[in-house]
Amino acid sequence: MLATTADVNHDQQQQQQQQQETAPPACCTTPITPELLLSNNKAWAAEMTRTRPDFFTSLAEQQQPQVLWIGCSDSRVPANQLLKLDPGEVFVHRNVAAIIHGNDINAHVVLQYAVEVLKVKHVIVCGHYGCGGVAAALSDAQLGLIDYWIRVVKDLHLQHEGELKGLSQQEKCDRMVELNVHASVKAIANTPVVQNAWAKGQELAIYGWCYRLSDGILQDLDIKIDSIAGVAKAHRVQPKKA
Repeated sequence: MLATTADVNHDQQQQQQQQQETAPPACCTTPITPELLLSNNKAWAAEMTRTRPDFFTSLAEQQQPQVLWIGCSDSRVPANQLLKLDPGEVFVHRNVAAIIHGNDINAHVVLQYAVEVLKVKHVIVCGHYGCGGVAAALSDAQLGLIDYWIRVVKDLHLQHEGELKGLSQQEKCDRMVELNVHASVKAIANTPVVQNAWAKGQELAIYGWCYRLSDGILQDLDIKIDSIAGVAKAHRVQPKKA
């Protein structure tokens, strides 16, 4: 039987729809070159100067962020954009899975500078659902150097095996993201830098959040420590599920 014009058009429409559904976003298909990045920077600087003539003059004088953001290195979780803050308004440290290691000099230097020099009032630890680092920690694959980095998440998984039993792999991964954030908040609260700040009466609070890639919304995990007494309480409280 010969296909009618209507049949052909219908097939073409279906093919086009399938292509649209499976095609990657335009941002992923546009080649990014160093030349493009430099061009983008000039355009951004020109636009900022046009709309806010004093912006760069003020920014060059000093930074006065009230927030230290400790998040994942994932390119889809940029602190300034999702918080709707300008450059200079949030001090940022990022690593794979937003993990706080006791021997991670980089993270501890950032924390010390933020608390003692910048005098930030808020430290936000933010994980994100669908985190590749957490997913890797739940797998049996040997990944090389990263295995050392995510060891703390693997240990955390063993501690909460009972709670996680019966969950799907996705549910387990998402819950582990939350548990990892809670562990990082407690680790920061136990550092000498933070403990000394509280002992001196400095205003400082540590929070645990999670970011949803699917809709861009930050989830407050109801984790907040703002005093030495609050550290002991945090160790007794079961981390909240978002």
